[in-house]
Amino acid sequence: MSKKEEEINKEFAAEENTAVEQEVEQTTEAVEEISEEEKLREELASEKDKFLRLFAEFENYKRRTSKERVELFKTAGQDIMVSMLPVLDDFDRALNEISKTEDKELLKGVELISNKLRNTLNAKGLEQVETKTGDVFNADLHEAITQIPAPTDDLKGKLVDVIEKGYKLGDKVIRHPKVIVGQ
Repeated sequence: MSKKEEEINKEFAAEENTAVEQEVEQTTEAVEEISEEEKLREELASEKDKFLRLFAEFENYKRRTSKERVELFKTAGQDIMVSMLPVLDDFDRALNEISKTEDKELLKGVELISNKLRNTLNAKGLEQVETKTGDVFNADLHEAITQIPAPTDDLKGKLVDVIEKGYKLGDKVIRHPKVIVGQ
């Protein structure tokens, strides 16, 4: 091989090395761009996940607080209602005693006041728990004061007498009816 051929081979090899180096450099840049792009995608996915979790947590908070608020409004007057129950009991006793007298005007006046008070409390959500003699005793609903021998066999395990009326505010019982149960 002549010197000229050697020089041509060296130039060709140098050009070939340069082309290979350029290709390697371009490939490396492309790989770096892809890995950078993947990093950004992973970060974006992570941020989206954080956002969705935060949003879900906020929605749960809103739902919980609105439920608590509704519950608070329903039972906001519970203390006042409980303190008014003895007044209702006194009206019942007064009506019972006044009905035994001859004074019908007095009875009518007390009934009007009693009805007005009851209607006002009913408008605020107070309801009387319906309990009567002969109902089956329910420990979740009734408060048994005592047990007596049942006057008849059909009253065994049932209510013999209602001593004090029970009341509920909305769905919550604020005073259980006090009853006597037959044995």
